[in-house]
Amino acid sequence: MIPARFAPILFGLILSGLMSCIVSGIATLRALGAVDGFVAAWMGSWVVAWAIAFPTVLLVAPLTRRIVALLTAAPQRG
Repeated sequence: MIPARFAPILFGLILSGLMSCIVSGIATLRALGAVDGFVAAWMGSWVVAWAIAFPTVLLVAPLTRRIVALLTAAPQRG
Protein backbone atom coordinates (compact mmCIF):
# COMPACT_ATOMS: atom_id res chain seq x y z
CA MET A 1 0.00 0.00 0.00
CA ILE A 2 1.11 3.55 -0.70
CA PRO A 3 1.24 5.83 2.36
CA ALA A 4 -1.62 8.36 2.58
CA ARG A 5 0.80 11.30 2.50
CA PHE A 6 1.39 10.52 -1.19
CA ALA A 7 -2.32 10.68 -2.05
CA PRO A 8 -2.22 14.14 -3.69
CA ILE A 9 0.71 13.13 -5.90
CA LEU A 10 -0.92 9.82 -6.82
CA PHE A 11 -4.17 11.63 -7.56
CA GLY A 12 -2.32 14.04 -9.85
CA LEU A 13 -0.50 11.19 -11.58
CA ILE A 14 -3.69 9.25 -12.29
CA LEU A 15 -5.77 12.30 -13.23
CA SER A 16 -3.14 13.72 -15.56
CA GLY A 17 -2.59 10.30 -17.11
CA LEU A 18 -6.25 9.70 -17.85
CA MET A 19 -6.97 13.22 -19.07
CA SER A 20 -3.88 13.42 -21.28
CA CYS A 21 -4.70 9.99 -22.73
CA ILE A 22 -8.22 11.05 -23.67
CA VAL A 23 -7.26 14.48 -25.01
CA SER A 24 -4.25 13.24 -26.96
CA GLY A 25 -6.37 10.44 -28.43
CA ILE A 26 -9.01 12.88 -29.64
CA ALA A 27 -6.40 15.33 -30.99
CA THR A 28 -4.47 12.57 -32.75
CA LEU A 29 -7.64 11.14 -34.27
CA ARG A 30 -8.68 14.57 -35.54
CA ALA A 31 -5.22 15.27 -36.95
CA LEU A 32 -4.57 11.88 -38.61
CA GLY A 33 -7.92 10.18 -38.88
CA ALA A 34 -8.31 6.44 -38.33
CA VAL A 35 -5.18 5.44 -40.25
CA ASP A 36 -2.71 2.59 -39.93
CA GLY A 37 -0.32 3.45 -37.12
CA PHE A 38 -2.90 5.54 -35.29
CA VAL A 39 -2.39 3.80 -31.95
CA ALA A 40 1.41 4.20 -32.13
CA ALA A 41 1.05 7.89 -32.96
CA TRP A 42 -1.48 8.30 -30.14
CA MET A 43 0.78 6.62 -27.60
CA GLY A 44 3.69 8.82 -28.69
CA SER A 45 1.54 11.91 -28.26
CA TRP A 46 0.26 10.66 -24.94
CA VAL A 47 3.73 10.20 -23.46
CA VAL A 48 4.66 13.78 -24.34
CA ALA A 49 1.32 15.14 -23.11
CA TRP A 50 1.57 13.23 -19.82
CA ALA A 51 5.11 14.45 -19.25
CA ILE A 52 3.76 18.00 -19.45
CA ALA A 53 0.40 17.39 -17.74
CA PHE A 54 1.65 15.72 -14.56
CA PRO A 55 3.95 18.50 -13.31
CA THR A 56 1.39 21.07 -14.47
CA VAL A 57 -1.32 19.42 -12.37
CA LEU A 58 0.97 19.42 -9.33
CA LEU A 59 1.82 23.11 -9.83
CA VAL A 60 -1.70 24.40 -10.45
CA ALA A 61 -3.52 22.24 -7.89
CA PRO A 62 -3.01 24.68 -4.97
CA LEU A 63 -4.32 27.59 -7.05
CA THR A 64 -7.27 25.49 -8.23
CA ARG A 65 -8.12 24.54 -4.63
CA ARG A 66 -8.13 28.23 -3.65
CA ILE A 67 -10.37 29.17 -6.57
CA VAL A 68 -12.80 26.34 -5.74
CA ALA A 69 -12.83 27.41 -2.08
CA LEU A 70 -13.68 30.98 -3.12
CA LEU A 71 -16.43 29.84 -5.46
CA THR A 72 -18.01 27.47 -2.98
CA ALA A 73 -17.63 29.47 0.23
CA ALA A 74 -20.80 29.88 2.26
CA PRO A 75 -22.07 33.47 2.36
CA GLN A 76 -21.25 35.49 5.47
CA ARG A 77 -24.19 36.15 7.76
CA GLY A 78 -24.34 39.18 9.86
